[in-house]
Amino acid sequence: MKQQTTAMSENCVAVIGAGPGGLAAAKWLAAHGLEPVVFEASARMGGQWNSTCATSAVWPGMRTNTSRIMTAFSDLDHAPGSATYLTQDEMLDYLERYAFVSGLLPKLRLSTRVESLEPAAGGGWLIRSASGGRGRSEVFRRVVVATGRCGTPSVPEISGLSGFSGSLGAIHAAQYNGVERYRGRHVLVAGCSISALEIASELAYGGARVTVANRRQRYVLPKLISGVPTEHVMFNRAAALLGGVLPPPELAAGLRAKVLAVAGNPAQFGAPAPDDDIFAAGITQSQQFLPAVAEGRITVMPWIEEIDGNRVLFRGGRRGEFDGIILGTGYRLSLPFLDAATAAKLGLDDVHMDLHDHTFHPDLPGLAFLGLYDLVGPYLPVLELQARWISYCFAGVAPMPSQAEMAEGVERAKAMRAGPPAVPMHVAALGFARNAGVDPDLSARPDLERALLFGPLSAVSFRLDGADALPDATTRVQGTAAAFGAVTHPAFTAEEQAIRGLVRREALSSAA
Repeated sequence: MKQQTTAMSENCVAVIGAGPGGLAAAKWLAAHGLEPVVFEASARMGGQWNSTCATSAVWPGMRTNTSRIMTAFSDLDHAPGSATYLTQDEMLDYLERYAFVSGLLPKLRLSTRVESLEPAAGGGWLIRSASGGRGRSEVFRRVVVATGRCGTPSVPEISGLSGFSGSLGAIHAAQYNGVERYRGRHVLVAGCSISALEIASELAYGGARVTVANRRQRYVLPKLISGVPTEHVMFNRAAALLGGVLPPPELAAGLRAKVLAVAGNPAQFGAPAPDDDIFAAGITQSQQFLPAVAEGRITVMPWIEEIDGNRVLFRGGRRGEFDGIILGTGYRLSLPFLDAATAAKLGLDDVHMDLHDHTFHPDLPGLAFLGLYDLVGPYLPVLELQARWISYCFAGVAPMPSQAEMAEGVERAKAMRAGPPAVPMHVAALGFARNAGVDPDLSARPDLERALLFGPLSAVSFRLDGADALPDATTRVQGTAAAFGAVTHPAFTAEEQAIRGLVRREALSSAA
C-alpha cells in the first residue's frame, strides 16, 4: 500500500537531529515565528551527550574539554557552582533544561528515524521517517540537517587490523567504556586527536601500560593556561582578526611561538618533535598527556605499519605486543539518508561537503546544514551563531545569500579541500556572526573592547548588537571575560596594545 504524503504548512521547518545543533536551530527558528519539527532517532535528546544513543562516543568519567562558559548557549548559563569542565551527565541535563526553557519539548519527535531526504516533486523536501514500526512521508518547504559530525567512526586501513588477536581486541574510541578492563594490560592507542590523548592519559594514570602511535606529532595544548581555560586564551576575537591581517607564514610563526610559550615543545617531554610549521603539524589538547610521557607512563611511536596477531610493527622497524588497541582516529562525515543526486551536488565524501559558508548550496533551495564541519575548539557558541543565521534567513530577518554569493562560496569550499579539513572555532564564529549581522561593534564600546578582543568568544558576546540583542549582555560579557581572573579591567597590556593596533583596522572595517 502506497504511503500517503502530507504537505506540511509553509511555516513548518524540519530539523533533523536533537543534539546541541538541532536544539539551537529549533530554538531560533521558533523565536522568529517558524514552527520547527525536530526528528531524533534516539529515545532521548542530547546527541553525543546522550550516552544511550547508538552513535554516542562519550565514556564514563568523560568531561568536556572546553569550559562551562564556552560550552553554553547565550540564553542559559550552567548551574551555579558547576565545575570548570562538565561531566557527560551534566551536559545532558543542561541540554534538556535548554530544550525545556526554550519550549521545544512539544516540537520533538523522539524515537523517529529519518529514512530518506530528497527533493519533492512540487518543490520543497520529502522526508520519509519511521517510528514504532510506522512510517510517515511529509513535505517540508525548509529543512535543517543537524545530525552532527561524530556519528560514524573512521577506521584506518592497517594491514592485519581485522586479525588482531590481543585478548582485549581492537575497538574505535567511540566504543571505549572506561579504564577498568585495561588495568595492568598493554594498550596501543592510535591517533593524536583530543579523544585519543585523553583516553591514553586516563589509561596511563589508571594502571595500564600505554603506547600511542600517530602519523604526525601535533603540538599539545593543556586545558588550562595559568588557571585560565585554553580556549579563552587561544580562540579569542583578537586571534581571529589577526588571521585577516597577517600573512600565513607570519601567522604560523606567531602561533607557534605562543604555543611553545604556554605549553612547550612535545620533544621536551620525550615525545617526537612536531613540524616547525604549526599549520602542517596541527594542534591538539590534553592536560595530562605530555606529563604522562615525561613520567614514562606513555610511550610514543610512529604510525602502524602492520599487525600480525598481537604483534604490531611500527614505521621505522620497532615492534610491540599488545593486549588491546583503541583507534582514536576520528569520524567520517555520513549522511546516509540523503538521496544520491543531492549528495552528488554537495560533493559529499567522508570528509567534505561543498557549501557556501558550511551552510547553503545554490542548487538546493530550502535546505541548510548545521554543525557538519570538523571544528577545532568549543562548539556551542558556533552552533548557536550558525543557527541564528539560518533562522534569520528562513524567517526573513536577514536576506538569504544570493545565488552568485552561494556559487562563489561553493567554489571556495572546493578550493579548500586541498587544505586542512578542520575549522578553527574563532574563525567560524566570526564568519557566522558577520553573516547574521551580530558581530559586535568594537568602536562603539571602548570600555568593553579589551573584553571583546581578549576575552572568550562566548555565545553571549554576540548578543550585544543586531537582532536579538540582550539588555544584560554588556554585564554578562564583562563577567565571562573576568572569569578565572583573566580580563578583569579595561586597560590593555603592552602586548595586547600591539595586537590591538594590528587588528583595529580590520575590526573597525568589519563592524562598518
